Amino acid sequence: MNAMQEKLFLELRQTKEEIEISLKKKQKQAWLTSILKEELADINTAIQKFEEGKFGQCELSGEFIPEDLLKMFPTIKSIKDTEDLEYFYKKPLSTAFL
Repeated sequence: MNAMQEKLFLELRQTKEEIEISLKKKQKQAWLTSILKEELADINTAIQKFEEGKFGQCELSGEFIPEDLLKMFPTIKSIKDTEDLEYFYKKPLSTAFL
């Protein structure tokens, strides 16, 4: 694991703990609980990929996802997911990432 991956792995584990604590409090609206559970599932998948040595690989093609994208979205599963990133931003993404 390189330094960037180690940092992302640590951030994923910390975020996982924060979400689990938040879910245990159960003082959230149902829609928020649903979002937190989905995010937790994505984080668990990313952590599992780290443990299997497959972090950063596209689940569809096996190609490596650019590090810039992994830094922004460590739970990204495939290069195809980048097609949907425009829905998460108010400003258009640079084509350098795609």
